[in-house]
Amino acid sequence: MHTGRWWRAAFSVLALVSSVVVLSLVFSADLGPDVRPASPRIPPQPPPSPALIDPTTIAVVSDDFWLTYLPAGLDRTGGGDVASGTAGGWARFGTGDRTVEAQVEHGTVAADWETYRKRAVVRRARETTVRGKPAVVGAHPDGGRMIVWLERAGTGAWIRVSEPLANELLAIAASVKAPVRD
Repeated sequence: MHTGRWWRAAFSVLALVSSVVVLSLVFSADLGPDVRPASPRIPPQPPPSPALIDPTTIAVVSDDFWLTYLPAGLDRTGGGDVASGTAGGWARFGTGDRTVEAQVEHGTVAADWETYRKRAVVRRARETTVRGKPAVVGAHPDGGRMIVWLERAGTGAWIRVSEPLANELLAIAASVKAPVRD
C-alpha cells in the first residue's frame, strides 16, 4: 500500500525536474535573429534629430511648476507672478512667430475642474487629458492653440502655442513637472 505512494511521489518529482529543465533550455536557446514582417500600415520612423530635441531643457514657469520639453531655439522672453491676484506664475518663450506661453494658478480659482474650466476661454474646445488629468484643448481667442487642465485640486494650468508650434502643444503639456508640496 505504501509502495504506490512512493512511486507517485517519485514520478511527480521527476516530472517537475524535467519541466524545469525543458523550460530553461527553451528560454536560454538562441533562436536566431528576430524576424518579424514589418507592418505594412506603419512604416518605421527614424529617431528624432538631436538638433530638434534637447533632453536637458528645463523651463521654469514658477517655483513649483516647470516644463522639461520646449521646442528647440526658444528663448525666455517674459514671465513673473500671475497678475490676477492669485498665487502662481507665468512664462513666455519664443523667437519670431514661434511662441509658447504657460501659466499656473493656485488657490480657489482652481479649487476643482468645473471652477477652473469656466475661467479659461477656449474656442472649439475638445475634452482630453494631460497625464491622466481632465483637460480641454482648442483655439485661443487671440490665435494659436491652447490646452487647459487641473493639475490637482488647487492648482490649474494652461499652455498656449503659436500656430507654427501647434503640433508641439501636447508634448509640451505632457512634459510638465509640478511636485506636490506638503
